Amino acid sequence: MRFSVFLNGRTTAPEQDRQFILDTIDHTGRAEALGFDAVFLPDHHFTGYMPIASDPMMFAAYLAARFPKLHYGFSITSVPLHNPVRFVERVNILDQLTGGKVLVGVGSGTTPEEMIGFGVNYKEASPVAEANLAIAEQLWAKKLADAPVTFENGPYKGEVLQRIAPAAFTPGHARLMPVAMKETSARRAAQHGWPAFIPAFTPPKIGGTEPLTHVTKYFTAYRDMLLAAGHDDATVKDALSWTTHTYQCVHIAETDDQAREELQQILTAYQAAVDREKLYGDKAEVDDANIKTDRTPMALTEDWIATWCLHGSARTVAEHLEPYAELGIGNILCGTTTGPVTPQRLDWANRTLDLLASEVMPRFKGRG
Repeated sequence: MRFSVFLNGRTTAPEQDRQFILDTIDHTGRAEALGFDAVFLPDHHFTGYMPIASDPMMFAAYLAARFPKLHYGFSITSVPLHNPVRFVERVNILDQLTGGKVLVGVGSGTTPEEMIGFGVNYKEASPVAEANLAIAEQLWAKKLADAPVTFENGPYKGEVLQRIAPAAFTPGHARLMPVAMKETSARRAAQHGWPAFIPAFTPPKIGGTEPLTHVTKYFTAYRDMLLAAGHDDATVKDALSWTTHTYQCVHIAETDDQAREELQQILTAYQAAVDREKLYGDKAEVDDANIKTDRTPMALTEDWIATWCLHGSARTVAEHLEPYAELGIGNILCGTTTGPVTPQRLDWANRTLDLLASEVMPRFKGRG
C-alpha cells in the first residue's frame, strides 16, 4: 500500500498566503524525507482553499525540482475550467520534468462560483469536461503531418495546426485518474490501464457512517473492468498500486481521546472557513443554471467525520486501514493540513506525518 499527502490547507486572509506557501513547501520536504510516495494538490479558484491551487501544476513543477523522489498528483483537476490546449501542454511539461511521475485526477468540478469565473455554465460542466478530455486525446495523438485538430466546446474554440510541444514523456501521455463514481469514468480508467479515485459516498448524499461499503462497491466495479480490459500484468499492477482512497483529514495523536479532541478543534476552524467562503459561493447560485445538486454535510457531523476523516492513535489508524488493504486499495491519500494552517495546525500536521511514517506505513509497505 502506498501513502500520499494531500496538500489541502487553507488561508483566511491574503496576508497569510505567503507563509502558507512556505509552510507547504516545508511540509512537502518532510513528506519526501519520511518516505511518502506522492503529494497531491487540488484545483480550486477564488477562495482561501489552498491558495496555490489556482495553478497547482505550476506549484508542482517547483516542488518536483526541490523534491524529485515524489510523484505528483492532482485531486481533482476541474477539466471544464481548462482550455484543452493549455491543459495538454502543461501536463506534458510536468510529465517531462518529473520523468513520468504525474497522476492527473480529472473531474467535472463542483463549484458554481468557479465556473462563473471561467465563463462556464455550471449545468454544462459535465459535457464540457467530457468533450475537453476527448479533445485532449486528439491533441496528444496528433503528429506534425496530421490534419489540424479543430474544436469548439463551451468557452473554448481553436485549431491546432502542428503538434503539442513538448511531447509527453510517458508513452501516449501522463496517466489520468478519473473518479470511479460513474460507470463511464471507471471504464475510461480501466480501458486505458489508469488508476482511479475510489469515493466513499453516493451522491447526492456526500457523507455517511459506512464508507467502506461504498469504497468496496466502486473499487470492485473498477477492478473487474480493469482485469477484463486485457492489459499485461505490469499495467494492472501499476494501476491498482495507485488506485486511491482519500481522507480529507488524517490526524494522529498519542491516544484516541487526544486525537478526537484535537480533531474537533481542526474541524471547527475548517467549518468556519468553509462558512466564510460559502457567503460568496451563495452569490453564484442565483439562477437555475448555477444551483448545486448536492450538499456536503457540516464537518462536525458524524456523517462527515466517518466519510472524510481518519483519526486516532497510530494503532487505531492502522487497524482502520486493514480492511482497505485487504480490499486492494493501493494508495491512501492523507489530508494532513486540513483547515486554516496556523502554527499549531502545522505542528499537528507534522506530527501526523511522523507517526504515519514511523508507526503506520511499515505495517502496510511491501504487502500484496
